[in-house]
Amino acid sequence: MSILTLPHPYPSAARGVLARLRRSPSALAGSLLLLLVLFMAASAGWLFPGDPLDMVAEPFLRPGVDLAYPLGSDMLGRDLLAGIFHGARVSLLIAAVSTAIALLLGVSGGLLAGYYGGWLDAALMRVTEFFQTIPSFLFSLAIVAVIQPTVWTIALAIGVTAWPSLARLVRAEALKLRHGEMVRASIALGASDARILLRDILPNAATPILVSASLMVASAILTESSLAFLGLGDPNAASWGNMVGAGREVLRTDWYITTIPGLAIVFTVLALNLLGDGLADVLDPRERK
Repeated sequence: MSILTLPHPYPSAARGVLARLRRSPSALAGSLLLLLVLFMAASAGWLFPGDPLDMVAEPFLRPGVDLAYPLGSDMLGRDLLAGIFHGARVSLLIAAVSTAIALLLGVSGGLLAGYYGGWLDAALMRVTEFFQTIPSFLFSLAIVAVIQPTVWTIALAIGVTAWPSLARLVRAEALKLRHGEMVRASIALGASDARILLRDILPNAATPILVSASLMVASAILTESSLAFLGLGDPNAASWGNMVGAGREVLRTDWYITTIPGLAIVFTVLALNLLGDGLADVLDPRERK
């Protein structure tokens, strides 16, 4: 049989990974919880077609008192259940965009620095050291405080401060792989640097990237919530962080206004952490049979 007709190993490997994911309690629990949050985000416009910031009920309506508003209302009479569903959409959007920015910066920078080395590697290390000398939350807070806080500027601020650790991780993988037999064989066959980076090094560094991405999404949700709690959220968006921040002044008397969106944040972050732990176990070469 010619080498050109050999079956590609990736489909069977992908099926093996999916089978191990189904057998992982952490990955299964995290996936189910995350699917629930994604359903809330996808169905928010259908189940609650109005603006979640509209005042539709009596203020300080406690959960269970009015069946039309099962989770009650806040101090302005806004439906908390509608806010939870629409907040899932906003919070996940900010987390996804910020994670995409961090992945773009971290993966591309780490690959180039680890593969080429030299002055490019030294320059990236100096840049990452500069970013890591400042706590990422304080850096994000400073960026959002300078520019007008909107969904997109918050996502940008979180993304541009979250990439250094990922860049170091990808750089380490690229340094390890660039002298491997696979890369040397590709160089001998005349493959371009772009092909080597995208076809040889990046797929073999995908495991730590995927695990880091799931944790970065969880971290982005917490960062957005913290910024909103301090009054630096988008006032025109019904995010979970804004809901928590809005209820902090009446926390002693009407605890549910802050607690309900806070629980939504806890369960979403828990889902992402469980999924990240499950991916780390499943994709660990030492766990493969």
